[in-house]
Amino acid sequence: MKASAFVYPWDVNGDPGAPARIAGLGIGQVTLAAAYHSTRALTPRHPRHRIVTAEYAAVLYPPGDRWAGRGLRPYPAGRWAPGNAYGEAADALAAAGLEVHTWVVLAHNSRLGAEHPDTSVVNAYGDRYPWAPCIAQPATRAYLLDLAAEAAVRPGAHGTELESLGWYGLAHLHAHDKTAGVGLGEAGQYLMALCFCPSCRAGYDAHGLDADELAADVRTALEPLWRGTADDEGWPTVDRLLGADTAAATRAWRDTTARTLQEEAVTAVRAAAPDGFQVLLHADPVSYHCGANAGVDPARILSVADGVVVPCTGGTALLAPFAAHAGERTVLAANLTVVAGLGGNPGALAADAARARAEGATELRLYHAGLASDGDLAAVRAALAAR
Repeated sequence: MKASAFVYPWDVNGDPGAPARIAGLGIGQVTLAAAYHSTRALTPRHPRHRIVTAEYAAVLYPPGDRWAGRGLRPYPAGRWAPGNAYGEAADALAAAGLEVHTWVVLAHNSRLGAEHPDTSVVNAYGDRYPWAPCIAQPATRAYLLDLAAEAAVRPGAHGTELESLGWYGLAHLHAHDKTAGVGLGEAGQYLMALCFCPSCRAGYDAHGLDADELAADVRTALEPLWRGTADDEGWPTVDRLLGADTAAATRAWRDTTARTLQEEAVTAVRAAAPDGFQVLLHADPVSYHCGANAGVDPARILSVADGVVVPCTGGTALLAPFAAHAGERTVLAANLTVVAGLGGNPGALAADAARARAEGATELRLYHAGLASDGDLAAVRAALAAR
């Protein structure tokens, strides 16, 4: 089963031994970040640094002329990935015999929200989520589509993996996050993700909902969750708290908004890409879910994209809804964390891969070659050598 490891440019650039070390894991492909959100990352083997602080969401290559004069535009990275950091790393990895695919983070951008507050999701209380661009807004959608096409189709890339191509909500792991005091389950996260910006208010209206009344209903529905007096059973709880008709109308608006963005993004990437370019989405088969693994309709997304990357560190259950709609050439990649310090179990990689294959996975994604310790990487090499 083909395996690809996630890598940042700063894991490679300035470390002459990195490309051969990554190739020596036994993989044939790397998924290299071309556009990425702010982060603080460990680089445990780099000869020049141990910590990289990416201060804001940025493209890791020089942005093109298409952005001239536009208010919403990507920013080049600062000192953590200067110049064409992506291109430098891609060339070094390709020279080591690895097939390079781009890794593109889209609707997850704190700088965009800080500099253009009106682009952000607004919850039922009026709070803005600066890390979460509202994907219903026409200008934001245009920005995301152009970013997808440009960042995905870098010189020499054989394919792309599009992350955060859908709604983002409250769950973010923001800097010094302090949001776990109340355990919001699926229903609470959904209610806190409902957006009330002007575009979404118009969308609710088109589905027969009064946005002011809906916001009041959402605040009322959340009260028992804040008090810890309500069981959260996912969508049935949303149905009960909002009423089935109202809940269905909100979901119809959000599902359609996300689905059309996803389909348009795949189309935009294909239009910019050479023949044979592979387009995958990081995806969750429950369409109302938010986050890096965007909620999708499995049948619809697999009719337009080449496949999906599915989170499987906690188990392989999310593979089955995609496997039910997979064609002969569909890529169904099981994403497994191989960094023990981040909750992964690299020693169980062989067993986890076997379970994923049994559930329909055709490929593996290993998160993350640059963040892993030497011991983690040794376990990965052993597991892949035993395939």
